[in-house]
Amino acid sequence: MYSQELKNKWHDDPKNWKLGIFYFNKEDKRIVISKRLKLFGWTLNFANPLSYIIMLALVLVILFLKHPHIKTNYPFG
Repeated sequence: MYSQELKNKWHDDPKNWKLGIFYFNKEDKRIVISKRLKLFGWTLNFANPLSYIIMLALVLVILFLKHPHIKTNYPFG
């Protein structure tokens, strides 16, 4: 494991932030990290291939919920 000091160094390094919003660091094995401004939540490490699987799953869930495949005949539905 890496020390918290090293993780903070990676997080604060502007070279690890593409367009200032996308975290991309191959050395960092974490998938989810805090955003540059920690107040704004979390982001994915896009250097980790698992982050793309997570993004795809999230998009599929949103599409599935937006277009329900079951039609109901309820009078109020």
